[in-house]
Amino acid sequence: MYLFQRIEEAAFKQNDARRTIGEFILEHRDQLPELSMDEIAKRTFTSKPTLVRFAKYFDYSGWTEFMYAFTHEVANYNENAYEDVDPNFPFSAEDDSLQIIEQLVTLKIQSIKDTVSHIAVEDLNHAAELIQKAENIVIYGNSPNHYYGELFKRNLLSIQKKAFMSNAGENGLISCSLNEKDCAVILSYSGNNPDENPTSNVKILKRSGVPIISITSGGKNYLRDYSDVVLNISSKERLYSKIANFATQESVLFLLDSLFAKIYSLNYEDNKKNKIANAKVLESKKRQTTHKDLFEPF
Repeated sequence: MYLFQRIEEAAFKQNDARRTIGEFILEHRDQLPELSMDEIAKRTFTSKPTLVRFAKYFDYSGWTEFMYAFTHEVANYNENAYEDVDPNFPFSAEDDSLQIIEQLVTLKIQSIKDTVSHIAVEDLNHAAELIQKAENIVIYGNSPNHYYGELFKRNLLSIQKKAFMSNAGENGLISCSLNEKDCAVILSYSGNNPDENPTSNVKILKRSGVPIISITSGGKNYLRDYSDVVLNISSKERLYSKIANFATQESVLFLLDSLFAKIYSLNYEDNKKNKIANAKVLESKKRQTTHKDLFEPF
């Protein structure tokens, strides 16, 4: 999770000076390099020691180190920001239906492009190899990631990989049943709370030697520190101030599709043969069409 997202989270959850300072920093992020510590303290009705405590809350030694990290993150964020569309509010109340559609198309395309720019091929290959050799693959994720995980599970089942979606009430039991021959896939945008699902399963999984593949946001977080492989979600959305998870959803689905495609390619011909054979057995009587481009004789 990026620093600006951690600040947003603190400003949302806390009801003290951290909210006041956090909201000011997020609102004036582009002007911060021009403001002195005294000016920021004055404009937030706080003090220099309070600003230092704010910085230490995010594990920085002091205000100077915190400001250096934040301003550099903002510069990098602006350099790689989505063009022509705001990932948090891609359309306005004045936009008509066609404008809304065009903005969403632009957002989703740029989300995929940003995701691709953060994919390390060696990480994708490593993740695919872990799943390929695993006896059981268990996928963890809260809503809406749970739904994306279900699609990934279905794809894996279609090539005869034993995949399961962990249910919230049984996460602990399922995690305890796994071992080093299995594999866990954890979907978490923030990946930052070791006491809440799905990251609460990490300690159990690590104790049992279970390989962990995490799909999470960029920046520092708990999940990244304990995963064997990390695939990066496009992380330009705010945690709370947005219409919906349009960009994140597209990014997660693309990563899962890319991972499945790589797994499929590791045993391409057998997977192709088995997938078609299974489809003929399971779906031939259910799916019928008169469209000549879709019709297949069985």
